This record gives sequence, C-alpha cells and structure tokens, in this order.
Amino acid sequence: MRTRKSIVDFQRPFTLNRDVGELPPGRYAIEIDEEEIQATDWTAYHRVAIYFYVQTVGSTRTIIINPADLDSALERDLDPKLGTACGPGN
Repeated sequence: MRTRKSIVDFQRPFTLNRDVGELPPGRYAIEIDEEEIQATDWTAYHRVAIYFYVQTVGSTRTIIINPADLDSALERDLDPKLGTACGPGN
C-alpha cells in the first residue's frame, strides 16, 4: 500500500456523491491510497480510496470517497454540458 498526495482544482460548484453536499469551487488537497499489483516483469498500482480534505475557517473536514466519484466530479467540471448538482450550464 502506498499513499500519494495531490491537489485537485474545481472551477464550478460540484458534488462528489450523494452523501456529500455541494462544495464550492476551489483547490482541494487529496490523499490517494493505492494497492500494489505485482506481475513477474512489472508493478502497477490500483487506487482503493481517496481522502478529500475540505478546509473552512478553523476546521478541516475529511471525506473518504471512491476514486470513481472523484473522476466523475472532475469530468463534469471540465465539461459544462454534463452539468453539476446546480443543473446544466453552471
């Protein structure tokens, strides 16, 4: 198991999944837990969990999300035709 740290940027309000309400646009820190997949001549990693950090004045909320939820939210953010929780074109 390994953990990588990264930053994701959202240009519009977004949702990650049904359990998490709408979040504002901005930069968010994430940590990605990856499981090692070994073969005889190569090694790869499979994402198993993402820790998504939402910072507000005086506190940080940690949300554990499925990697597919983050991929979906980022895709919707890049393509306005897919819409957000606020509706298409936002």
